[in-house]
Amino acid sequence: MNPEDYILDKINSPADLKALNESERKGLAEEIRALIIDTVAHTGGHLASNLGVVELTIALHTVFDSPNDKFVWDVSHQSYTHKLLTGRKNEFGTLRQGGGLSGFTRRDESEHDAFGAGHASTSISAALGLAKARDLRGGKEHVVAVLGDGAMTGGLALEGLNNAEQLTTDVIVVLNDNTMSISENVGALALHLSKLRLAPLYQKVETRAKEVVGRMPAGKAIARTAEGLSHGVTRLLASEAGAVFEGMGFTYLGPIDGHSTEVLIDVLESAKKLSGPLLIHVVTQKGKGYEFAESNSRMFHGISGFDISDGAIERANGNTSYTKVFSETLLELAKDDERIVAITAAMPDGTGLDKFAQAYPDRIFDVGIAEGHAVTFAAGLAAGGLRPVVALYSTFLQRAYDQILHDVCLQNLPVVFAVDRAGIVGEDGPTHHGVFDLSFLRHAPGLVVAAPKDTIELRNLLATALRHDGPMAIRYPRGGGPCSYEACEPEIMGIGQGERVIEGDDAAIIAIGSTVYPAIEAACQLSRTGTACDVINARFVKPLDEALLESVFNKEIPIVVVEDNIIAGGLGSAVLEFAAKHGCSANRVKLIGAPDAFVQHDSVDRLREKIGLTASRIADTVQDVIGSNQRHPSLRFTKKGG
Repeated sequence: MNPEDYILDKINSPADLKALNESERKGLAEEIRALIIDTVAHTGGHLASNLGVVELTIALHTVFDSPNDKFVWDVSHQSYTHKLLTGRKNEFGTLRQGGGLSGFTRRDESEHDAFGAGHASTSISAALGLAKARDLRGGKEHVVAVLGDGAMTGGLALEGLNNAEQLTTDVIVVLNDNTMSISENVGALALHLSKLRLAPLYQKVETRAKEVVGRMPAGKAIARTAEGLSHGVTRLLASEAGAVFEGMGFTYLGPIDGHSTEVLIDVLESAKKLSGPLLIHVVTQKGKGYEFAESNSRMFHGISGFDISDGAIERANGNTSYTKVFSETLLELAKDDERIVAITAAMPDGTGLDKFAQAYPDRIFDVGIAEGHAVTFAAGLAAGGLRPVVALYSTFLQRAYDQILHDVCLQNLPVVFAVDRAGIVGEDGPTHHGVFDLSFLRHAPGLVVAAPKDTIELRNLLATALRHDGPMAIRYPRGGGPCSYEACEPEIMGIGQGERVIEGDDAAIIAIGSTVYPAIEAACQLSRTGTACDVINARFVKPLDEALLESVFNKEIPIVVVEDNIIAGGLGSAVLEFAAKHGCSANRVKLIGAPDAFVQHDSVDRLREKIGLTASRIADTVQDVIGSNQRHPSLRFTKKGG
């Protein structure tokens, strides 16, 4: 194809789509898929989900008038085609790069992004809010929520569905049914959808379905599609899934072939003329158009980069990952303790529980995208005498805050939280950085909160947690540990026990988790200039090792606290609270951590440099604090009354 023949080059806004014919739309879909594959191969990102919604996105933007009409993309990791069609194609090569396009929708990025998201199941509630706001101000725009069937397993999506009829507002929900979330969908609703996809065509559509279709201008065409094609509308309002949605007040249409823009446009044009809540069930193939993503959509869900020719995915260089060590250690411990069970929220692969599932299929539970339920379910298992391990990403554990407090901690139940992807995670940006867990976990009464400095310590802490008669959270970062790993017999550690890694009397660095080794390196750099630093591995943010902290404060030296968590409420706050509790002067404690702002997307290394978490930045901070002390010698660390 000659460059002047590229259809995408002629699309500068959604309005340009309306003049295309079906052949041109097919050509546009091919171009978009090729561009997404090429870009994600270099920048990383969410591939399979975006390849599956190309035709659907083209159809939506052909029928509706964005930004006047509003699209709410659930999770929004499937919004790459949307970005390309809404004036961002020239910036698409900056996807997920520092200062470039986000991998998700963002209201501050484009007027076409009506609502930002990075977590699942949010779209229906948000769309209902936008629709009701429209009604109250007398607007006429359409509001469309687009979500995957995996998101339907989340309680928030079901709450939105349940509320829709009561709100009596016009809203369109497009259910993108690709049979997958990140892993296979689970639960009753997913089973209904599976049955619907497999069932034969109805010979006779229910009377109420006929009435709905008859009112639609394209009703006869849709009916013919249902009778004559294996794609398109196979059943209308006459299915188990349809009955579920109808019971919630929705008019149900589907399933529709999600890769036929002709059928999609026909149905969407007709749907615009219906009133009340409407759900359109669209069936797509995740990873469509790229054979490696089609055959292994789980592997190509979120990737760092890959070779287009053979589908070989880039692997991060370095040592054994924390996730792998967690997985192997849990397997070993489970051999000797039949009480150990595992829980995942639709992410057995990402959390390392896939191997556990193979070894102990009866002792693992995938609850779907339902983190709140996962935690309360774990509480029930613990109350029943088991030792549940809930493995979730830090950013997703946020969704279960009340359940942690109310159902686990209040009852002091022995639930272990394996909090993966803690700290800065990089290119996925503010919705995925795990920089809040130390803060929101630390104030839960009775909850032990720890962070290993390396993979060996993770192994020891997991064994410790499963022996502890109460709740305990262990948070650890994405990727490999800072040193080589060899499995050894796990050591049971003292709860709340830190360690002094290096002895020094000029300044102290108190660090936790992934910041301990940079703190050690910073101390080594400073030693070459004649500055001797105490380096403390706090290990536990709750309870603190108060005896160790007191020994640091008694030296009356500057203290720098380093953490890959937001400063507010984290380890630094805990150290300052300790100082206040024990009457220690804390006016020369310096805190390093994530600022009181949402950290944007960029590489992990660049973000850690910006925040001040690298060894050189830590060393610079220590020198600044020492310099400040020399300029203001009256500011001393002394115990009140001492």
